[in-house]
Amino acid sequence: MTEPSAWVRMTQADPGHSAAYVQRFRDLAAGGMDLVGEARLVDAMLPRGSRVLDAGCGPGRVGGYLASVGHTVVGVDVDPVLIAAAEEDHPGPRWLVGDLAELDLPDRFDAIVCAGNVVTFLAPSTRGEVLRRFRTHLAEGGRAVVGFGAGRDYDFAVFLADARAAGLEPDLLLSSWHLHPFTAESDFLVAVLRPG
Repeated sequence: MTEPSAWVRMTQADPGHSAAYVQRFRDLAAGGMDLVGEARLVDAMLPRGSRVLDAGCGPGRVGGYLASVGHTVVGVDVDPVLIAAAEEDHPGPRWLVGDLAELDLPDRFDAIVCAGNVVTFLAPSTRGEVLRRFRTHLAEGGRAVVGFGAGRDYDFAVFLADARAAGLEPDLLLSSWHLHPFTAESDFLVAVLRPG
């Protein structure tokens, strides 16, 4: 049994949190908000028909888009309410309830995308294990793409050290999902990681 994530603790404290989160993103989509910038970056990295793991998929906005443009997608999230919303809003991908620290799928993926600050919600004791499992689930030549903001109790340098310890090396560091370069002053990190 792994240490519960901050997300699990939040939903235990507020049972309506997940439903409110789902509704928030449905409302943003209905209002025309662009919610697939992360997915477009990942799509640009891949040939059509690639295998993608949406790690911490939430209600499926990233994986749903990637499936709609022709990729084979598996989404995993610890929250069954979010998985139910993904199944309802984005039929097609395989959506699974699971803890990323216990990820053990037979599949190997051309890309793993972990967007939406997911890594900052992980219990600190599980961060390294999640990154190791990402490494294990990458196909030859595959890459993991992880994005999160500063000020969320996971320093970028510590994350990159954890990634290296897990066997993942940075291919490219960006400060946004829109390809802005990463600098020492950046308040957001998108790390494209390859097996080291």
